[in-house]
Amino acid sequence: MEFTELNEQELIRRDSLKAMRDLGVDPYPAESYEINTTAKEIKDKFQAQSNDFQDISIAGRIMTRRVMGAASFLELQDETGRIQVYVKRDSICPGDDKSLYNTVFKKLLDIGDIIGIKGHAFITQAGELSVYASQLKVLSKSLRVLPIVKEKEGQKYDAFTDPEQRYRMRYVDLIVNPSVKDVFVKRNQIVNTMRQYFNQHGYLEVETPILQPIPGGASARPFITHHNALDMPLYLRIANELYLKRLIVGGFQGVYEFAKDFRNEGMDRTHNPEFTVLEIYVAYKDYFWMMEFVEQMIEKIALNLHKKTKLQLADKEIEFKAPYRRLPMLDAIKEYAGVDVTGMDESRLLEVCKKLNVQVDKTMGVGKLIDAIFGEYCEHHLIQPTFITDYPVETSPLTKRHRSNPALTERFELFVNGKELANAYSELNDPIDQLERFKEQLKLKDKGDDEAMFIDMDFVRALEYGMPPTSGMGIGIDRLTMMLTNSPSIQDVLFFPQMRPEKPLNKEEATEE
Repeated sequence: MEFTELNEQELIRRDSLKAMRDLGVDPYPAESYEINTTAKEIKDKFQAQSNDFQDISIAGRIMTRRVMGAASFLELQDETGRIQVYVKRDSICPGDDKSLYNTVFKKLLDIGDIIGIKGHAFITQAGELSVYASQLKVLSKSLRVLPIVKEKEGQKYDAFTDPEQRYRMRYVDLIVNPSVKDVFVKRNQIVNTMRQYFNQHGYLEVETPILQPIPGGASARPFITHHNALDMPLYLRIANELYLKRLIVGGFQGVYEFAKDFRNEGMDRTHNPEFTVLEIYVAYKDYFWMMEFVEQMIEKIALNLHKKTKLQLADKEIEFKAPYRRLPMLDAIKEYAGVDVTGMDESRLLEVCKKLNVQVDKTMGVGKLIDAIFGEYCEHHLIQPTFITDYPVETSPLTKRHRSNPALTERFELFVNGKELANAYSELNDPIDQLERFKEQLKLKDKGDDEAMFIDMDFVRALEYGMPPTSGMGIGIDRLTMMLTNSPSIQDVLFFPQMRPEKPLNKEEATEE
């Protein structure tokens, strides 16, 4: 981002910065500033009759100020909220030198500046809880004007509401829209609840490589980079599955990882090229066990977050209380598309897709054709939590074949409000079958499918040493947070979502900012 020149307000603030320094006030002091309370703690616990909060040290950002001669009010915002501060000239400048108040406070401080206040809590004559300042210290001078909301005749002005600007400048968004913090606090609660749930079951949290020589564990287009010392290509991981299953081979009974994954694909309201996923693998379990494990976990998260399981998501009410509906994929297609595709080969499926007006291309095999029909006709019906089970072999190269139908696999995806939330398998542990599935993926790649999987021969070798029956599950943390906080876009639950490069501001735009 480039600016050709500073606007008028920015120039004024830089002049104030220089004036502070000329007066001997350091606008960016190096020493620590000790804090012993917060705005919320004072508001929650202050009782006038108990004579508490008489030695307060608090710090935060000036959000409003009213200068009235020798006494003034300001509103201070810290991480927990806002509180009013009463500043009296003779209290913060008890000697003859009144320049801290008359010059620094009245003329050189601005909305957005960060200050420290020492003093005591009291109730003003107007009945408002406030902090009476006995000391004021400048901690950081703000050189840009905050887009503070103003109200006039019931109308709000200058609100920081433009989505692109909010996502691009999340630091400003968090300052002027404090409710945004709640989403990220809840995101942290979601992760902590999951971690506690897994730990209580005795499973081990681990870390696996982000830079991988082979991008395995999912069907997706990877980001490619180059390692200079080894003179070899490396890939940002698209999944951590194959490394976690290596640990199951090594003897761990249950392992999990909260991982950053990367997929070089499109962006929309539910997809970001960098995203967070939880993957967990448990030995001696199957996908039926995992369905119960997942629905109990999500019910627990909803209760911890909201003290209830029935939540509002946009205009729909979603019930997250277990158990959830189980519906095989082919039955879903029969129910919602009105056609039974069981046993159909590629040519017949192409005819069905044409009849149903489902967009397909020549790179798509049996599995992807079935998945295209399902995506077009079924997904949007799956509002309440639903496990879609028993996917075609062709779309599930890491999944154990179904125990009663070898054309299908023991896989489920959890759908909520028409969106996939979790993906899980009875993991394929037959090394010969696994190698053949990888080879089939190569055929799809040769047909032009750039999302088909690579062959990972080291993973095949690991399976040849023997992996116990295992169930694995991956769940998108970003999408789960969206659903449990009623957030309409993935950008709302990421502190810093991926954005297009910002256009340089021209002179006129910079002046208007």
